[in-house]
Amino acid sequence: MKRFVIALTAVLLLCCGYQQVASADGPYHFGFKKSKNGQLPSINEEGFKNVLQKNDAIFLGDTTRKELYLTFDNGYENGFTPKILDVLKEKKVPAIFFLTGHYVKDKPELVTRMVTEGHLVGNHSWSHPDMTQISNEELKKELSRVKEAVLGTTRQQVMSFVRPPRGIFNDRSLAVSRAEGYTSVFWSIAYKDWDVNDQRGADYAYRQVMAQLHPGAVILLHSISRDNTEALGRIIDGARQQGYEFKSLDALQVKTY
Repeated sequence: MKRFVIALTAVLLLCCGYQQVASADGPYHFGFKKSKNGQLPSINEEGFKNVLQKNDAIFLGDTTRKELYLTFDNGYENGFTPKILDVLKEKKVPAIFFLTGHYVKDKPELVTRMVTEGHLVGNHSWSHPDMTQISNEELKKELSRVKEAVLGTTRQQVMSFVRPPRGIFNDRSLAVSRAEGYTSVFWSIAYKDWDVNDQRGADYAYRQVMAQLHPGAVILLHSISRDNTEALGRIIDGARQQGYEFKSLDALQVKTY
């Protein structure tokens, strides 16, 4: 019975967005208490923050500026990215798309369109592994294969940003990524949008994102979500009505809080 209670508690903590209990070198699962009423999320209070700082990882920008950074994770194409790109083009909003090897191989025309229309393409690994469970050489290969494929397909000359798959990391995985020339990018706004069998409508997506808005936010959305796609234009308009400006991740100014 005691073991059952302990296991159940661990599952509940993970489902609520808290990081997994970890040793000094992790693994850590990036998670935090969400922002409410424009206040900052609890990332500053989490036990892994020193690991992020040590490796120059980022999860938000200058918290004194009403700036937002829009990021998408693209593990595979679910038919919504063209519409997402249409909305971004119409609204003149820059974004970064973190791509897996599967996506680059499967949809090179969309990868090319991302770059052509002024967006950044970031690295989300070749096969989406837990980077804390593979060797340094395997990790380097995961990153290099995506980089070579994207640079060989598009006009993008460099690849500077990486997002660890599933937000799982430790000091070693971040350090290896950094040594390979990457800045690891996490987020300060997110919600459960990745389950294609649990889409709840555009209004739900809009409310989830807008409720968490705060200065300097890095917003994580998954491109496979119909809800995100249908709500994106409203999210952009609603944020701008509150005085926020959307910026490209390569212009991010970090201010520790």
